[in-house]
Amino acid sequence: MKTPLIRFFLFFIGLLGMQALYAASPTMDKVKSSGAITMGVRESSIPMSYTTGDSRFDGYHVEICRMILADIKDKLGMGTLRINYQPVTSQNRVPLMQNGTIDIECGTTTNNTARAKDVGFANTLYVEEVRIAVKANSGINSISQLAGKKVATTTGTTSVQLLRKHEKANGVNFDEVFGKDHADSFLLLESGRADAFVMDGSILAGNIANSKNPKDYKIVGEVLSTEPIAIMVRKDDPEFKAAVNDAIAKIVKNGNMPKLWNKWFLSPIPPKNIVVGLELSPATKNAWANLNDKPAEDYQKK
Repeated sequence: MKTPLIRFFLFFIGLLGMQALYAASPTMDKVKSSGAITMGVRESSIPMSYTTGDSRFDGYHVEICRMILADIKDKLGMGTLRINYQPVTSQNRVPLMQNGTIDIECGTTTNNTARAKDVGFANTLYVEEVRIAVKANSGINSISQLAGKKVATTTGTTSVQLLRKHEKANGVNFDEVFGKDHADSFLLLESGRADAFVMDGSILAGNIANSKNPKDYKIVGEVLSTEPIAIMVRKDDPEFKAAVNDAIAKIVKNGNMPKLWNKWFLSPIPPKNIVVGLELSPATKNAWANLNDKPAEDYQKK
């Protein structure tokens, strides 16, 4: 039987070894030396990552990232860790990760093979379905009814590309209009400048719930794509990615994921106490049970 002194010695040696391992990580070294980390966040991706006003940010992915960073802080033996929040867009999120402006991105980024050439992705905790939002009185219920219509999407996203590639979109010609962010894209639909808004189901549901008259809108049509939405990290820092994934595994093991889902998707959320009302999908539940960083292309395989 090990004496308490021996157990403490082994624990201390293990802790030193863990800190030495993380010291090999550029991101961890930066965090340790500066006492701070910069989190990339979105301003209107309700309920995943959004501003609640006065430069405050929250959401499903934002809270998960704060839990991850708390774990990393403890692993590095730090008393405190300052989190700086940097708003990013669909267009600049990857470049800002590459040039070191942000250290971790906690938004609504799809893990796909094209992006994986430039950045890394943590294990998936949310699997998205890309859908179509329209006004409830529009008469539009499927892709085939988009012929001659204006379809909104957010600059820098892949949603309309997915729509065009869908088998039921053959021969369906429509005009594409762009919003600078998801709130702007929804405004195109709301103001009548677009007949439909194609985007991740959670973003559509969040914007509808946050609108003046949620009953005026509905999500319709075929599922265009099933995609893993993941926390983004730098590609050249596998040690930091491993630390993030270790923290994710703890969050899942401790049973926190169903609680986080209920909090952000099925309960009133700030600042307006809206309820997004998006039920947990089998695909997301399976991602929790089988943690992995598979890209979107793997989800499309039949």
